[in-house]
Amino acid sequence: MSVNFRDVLNFIRAKGENPEIRVKSQDNFDVKISEVISDSRNVTAGTLFACIKGEISDGHKFVSMAESNGACALLCEHEVDSSLPQIIVKRVRDHLGEISSLVYDNPSAKLLMVGITGTNGKTTTSYITRSILQAAGIRTGLLGTIIESDGVTDKEADRTTPESCIVQRQLSHMVKNHCGACVMETSSHGLYLGRLKGALYDVPVFTNLYPEHLDFHKDMENYFAAKKLLFTDYTKENFCGAVNYDDSYGRRLAEEFSGHVRGFGFTDGASSRVIEARTSINGTDIVIDAEGFERLSLHTPLVGDFNIMNTLCAVTAMRGRVDDDAIVQGVANVPQVPGRLERIDLPNGACVFVDFAHTPSALRSVLGVIRKLSGNDRRIISMFGHGGGRYQKNRPELGRAASEFADEVFITSDNAREEDPYEIAYSIAEGVRKPYRVNTDRPEAVNIALDSLKPGDILVITGKGPERFITIKDNKIPFNDAEAVKAWRDSH
Repeated sequence: MSVNFRDVLNFIRAKGENPEIRVKSQDNFDVKISEVISDSRNVTAGTLFACIKGEISDGHKFVSMAESNGACALLCEHEVDSSLPQIIVKRVRDHLGEISSLVYDNPSAKLLMVGITGTNGKTTTSYITRSILQAAGIRTGLLGTIIESDGVTDKEADRTTPESCIVQRQLSHMVKNHCGACVMETSSHGLYLGRLKGALYDVPVFTNLYPEHLDFHKDMENYFAAKKLLFTDYTKENFCGAVNYDDSYGRRLAEEFSGHVRGFGFTDGASSRVIEARTSINGTDIVIDAEGFERLSLHTPLVGDFNIMNTLCAVTAMRGRVDDDAIVQGVANVPQVPGRLERIDLPNGACVFVDFAHTPSALRSVLGVIRKLSGNDRRIISMFGHGGGRYQKNRPELGRAASEFADEVFITSDNAREEDPYEIAYSIAEGVRKPYRVNTDRPEAVNIALDSLKPGDILVITGKGPERFITIKDNKIPFNDAEAVKAWRDSH
């Protein structure tokens, strides 16, 4: 499909906005557009450069760089000093996703689109769902917290939900690589800020809702409203999704979108339920009973009640989309999810679990699972911090959560950002009810904790999961919890 400046202009006008235009000649209307990019550093020939006003930077200030890199046209919010043809709109983000979809030939229409939203469980559920689809022989792209995959190449993700122009370009790559499906984590920020515009989903999925990001959303109703956008604004006509019926917000979605979603959970009224589950350190056996389907017996290498729910969520979403044999195979062969209850055994018989859990509810779940599987005769040390600029009321709650299951708490730093890491640590300590230590140098703290482990001890490092940097003010310090543990293991 060939798109030019005139096509983009007419598209915006058809949406009801009458943009201003700045062109030097009529020839500008026919300039060909092959890419839509909002980062001037990534601009190449044939790019429509979108000037986004962000919290930190303003794309209008980088027009000269975009022009020198080959931009052929601009989408902006005020006139800029440039020879390039310009379309001037009230708010670039309101149009960016749909324009990108136009330029990339509406890729979401050519894929089975699975969008997963919620506070906890998105990443693991996305891995299980992708494993099921691929077991059915469907090449599947993945966009999420850990990796971005176009069906051929995997790379580390920068953020859970990128800018809409990036999403559309990635979807177009999946189509070119003969993918039949895309599984995507959809964050509340991404939904609220319109980063999903231009994409529509066949299978919207809701995992759960707990207090998080309230520094941004202010209260739970606003947070829920952002999540709900996946179902109201970003679904295809005959969508069929899955929602957590054990969660009060999930039940609200089930009632509002009755006929378009299936409820899953342990609660009476859920249409897809776990009726039997047995878990051990080696995995979990699950029996699922769902309305309209035969009873299904599964084995997964994943452990813990939350992974039973994650598995049930993915199975409910995929039931009827693929055959049951693919579901059984996909669940059995799901790969280790980096930083999600990632186990590392040490030479002396101790072991470490690395997990992304960074909310009180998630920390309780992780530590509760490890306590249940290990019994009461093994010492559990819980190590974590909390991110700067995040919901501060969670800090003492994290301390209380760790105290419920751990024998000792080791408070360290997370991504302190602009805050004082010691102030964060001692806010956490206010809730701790077990012996605790504080060391805000996370790499040093990890080594100290590892040095202290005795045979049978379990160290649980949470908060950062697969992240590869520690952010302090403007500095990004390379560090990964699992790699640090493996380096210590290999040197002892």
